[in-house]
Amino acid sequence: MGKLIPSIFHSSFPRYFNTFATHIQALSENSMSVRGNPKNSDRFRNVEDALASFKKMIDKYPLPSILEFTKILSSIVRMKHYATVVSMCRQMEVLGVPHNVYSFNILINCFCQLGHTDFGFSVFGKMLKLGVEPDVVTFTTLINGLCKQRKISQAASLFHEMIGTGYQPNLIAYSTILNGLCKTGNTKRAVRFLSMMEERGFKPDIVAYSTVIDCLCKKGLLNEALDLFSEMMVKGIRPNIVTYSCLIHAMCNSGQQKQATRLLNEMVDNNISPNIFIYNILIDAHFKEGMIFEVLDIVNTMGKQGIEPDVVTYSILVDAYCKKGMISKAEDIVDSMKKLGIEPDVVTYNILVNAHCKEGMVPKLKILLTRCTLKEGDGFEAPDIVDTMRKQGIEPKVVTYNTLMQGMCQLGRVSTTFVLRRKMLASRKFPNLVTYLILLVGLCKSGKLEEALKIFRAMQNSGLELNITSYTIVIDGLCKAEHIEDAKELFRELSVNVLKPNVCTVIIGFCKE
Repeated sequence: MGKLIPSIFHSSFPRYFNTFATHIQALSENSMSVRGNPKNSDRFRNVEDALASFKKMIDKYPLPSILEFTKILSSIVRMKHYATVVSMCRQMEVLGVPHNVYSFNILINCFCQLGHTDFGFSVFGKMLKLGVEPDVVTFTTLINGLCKQRKISQAASLFHEMIGTGYQPNLIAYSTILNGLCKTGNTKRAVRFLSMMEERGFKPDIVAYSTVIDCLCKKGLLNEALDLFSEMMVKGIRPNIVTYSCLIHAMCNSGQQKQATRLLNEMVDNNISPNIFIYNILIDAHFKEGMIFEVLDIVNTMGKQGIEPDVVTYSILVDAYCKKGMISKAEDIVDSMKKLGIEPDVVTYNILVNAHCKEGMVPKLKILLTRCTLKEGDGFEAPDIVDTMRKQGIEPKVVTYNTLMQGMCQLGRVSTTFVLRRKMLASRKFPNLVTYLILLVGLCKSGKLEEALKIFRAMQNSGLELNITSYTIVIDGLCKAEHIEDAKELFRELSVNVLKPNVCTVIIGFCKE
């Protein structure tokens, strides 16, 4: 098998692919823009520049036309300063600047983007009252606002009302409803809507088909997605990289790696170049199934396409090694990444932190992260890991803290978990239920029941929704310390909090009697 490696990698990328292949070999052992407004050039560098221009305009006599004001409003909308635009429109009204359909559409869009679609409808009513004729953009903007608030039924009603009053929906209107239906999981309605578009003489494009195919895939309806894909191909609509990505991802998730690889080959045959995202999906799926030779084939194809492994690719490999308990090999990969100029990200670190903590190898993790020559047992603690990650520009996530806390508890260093908790809070990362459960287990196991009860009561007072596990941990700790009455009192709280005790809770609660 050793002879396979040099031959399968493209000669243009030996530095990356030979490194990656060697490790594999060892292992085998988005806002909607307002359209229809007058075209303008973005001559403003920032919002302050635009506001200065606006101030000059309102100081003029006579006032400039609404067309000139609309140009500034459009620029600020593109900067996403929606509340500023609303304030400017109010000033314009006070000064007597008459709105037109474009400025009204801008104002409606701003309210919708700010989550106040109801105010957008108020503006719509004002338009009608003033005799300003709404256009397709007006309706589409309101539909988009309703979809953003997941009010799909209302959005669909407005869509049909728009058609009923003689307005012809454009691509944006159809796409907005379709996106809304898919985002809220209305898969069947989305498929029907796609058919309705055709019935009304509006031919769905590849974006519309890809949106529905993605929705079907995420719902686990792969066969239906493939049927729609075939229907699309029959109609002469050429799939793009997004379409293929959705299907390949769904196939890998359902364990159909071979079919996913065939689809990848079909994609290449159709002159659509896969990106690193697709290759990473395939590599990850094949690794999980232990299909090492297939991974080599995928990497070979990557080389021929001129695509280099990225941090995600290497993180997949690090994870594969760690899951096999080959932590030293995972460390070698991290070193290889850095030599190639690919810096590990927070996902890579989380994988390493989890693996080292499970094996009780926190000092070694510190050495790895700092790339120094210190020996194990030099007194490094988990908080040092957090500081080291930050120095390297990687901000630990809640899962990172939880993993380190778990590791410290396993080593009997419960006090260190509270140091980590303070660091966590200082960085505005808020503990979740898992964090608290780790603290409770650590405190109960070390016999610090008073502190455990304080944490438990703090959890109750914080509004965190406690589960049966949290009660079981504390009741177990109280029973082991022979605080039977306290355990019984806590057991009785279960019914008050509408929690059903599980078998463990019942056994623990009464085994000491």
